[in-house]
Amino acid sequence: MKKQDMNRDWIATARTLSSALPYLQRYVDATVVIKLGGNAMGSDEAMDSFARDIVLMSHVGVKPVIVHGGGPMINAMLDKLDIKSEFVNGKRVTDQATVEVVEMVLSGVVNKRIVQAINRQGGKAVGLSGKDANLMICDQTNPDLGFVGTPSAMNPKILRDLAEKNVIPVVAPVGGGRNGETFNVNGDTAAGAIAAALKADRLLLLTDVSGVKNADGAVVTELKAEQIRQLTRDGVIAGGMIPKTETALDAIEGGVRAVVILDGRAPNACLLELYTDHGAGSLIRPD
Repeated sequence: MKKQDMNRDWIATARTLSSALPYLQRYVDATVVIKLGGNAMGSDEAMDSFARDIVLMSHVGVKPVIVHGGGPMINAMLDKLDIKSEFVNGKRVTDQATVEVVEMVLSGVVNKRIVQAINRQGGKAVGLSGKDANLMICDQTNPDLGFVGTPSAMNPKILRDLAEKNVIPVVAPVGGGRNGETFNVNGDTAAGAIAAALKADRLLLLTDVSGVKNADGAVVTELKAEQIRQLTRDGVIAGGMIPKTETALDAIEGGVRAVVILDGRAPNACLLELYTDHGAGSLIRPD
């Protein structure tokens, strides 16, 4: 990106924040876990915009923790290596060859792309995975899924230590097993577990949809946990939205103050959610 374009972007972002000045103190010292989905990463320009927002949040006192996915990138690498991949109930069947590719792509290419983007915008980011410092110890989710893990023990001290030094952690959803295994962990699940372990003020699930919709197809801007359960029972919440809302409910039960599902492709989505009255997605709170 050219310097003059970057300057214009900074000016546009500053204008977005100008109306939010009364709200900037709201999240000082707040821990905000942000799940960046693979489909929401988009172009280099979109990544730069996301990184700039994260750096601005950090500068005004937020302690952001980024957890990312990378499904499209994993698919592309598996295709390139001619490794077949199947899904069962939305979860990737992960054999030994596949988990090696998953770790290579998530902990390597994708993770470092996000780290570099944040650092390029003036932040201090460090990449790690759930295997580092025993951050995320997993049990096998289902033998039929192979090396797919469910977080069973969390050790978030490394994240708190980095935050105290104003370093932004960027976490790949790869966990370690109790017997030295490597597990592929759903990105939303990993983000929810990390947010709960940190007792985060907010968990932002950035995806490629605008939020939770009602039976009429309109985005519901604020919901309680029981409303989520009812919409699921009624079949209104279905498909790929189910694991996201389940992650939200688990995170809230684990001590997260609120969860937001929002469109990560929208410009300044995180800033709009945190620093405006109208927000930018569906806010889910405890009952």
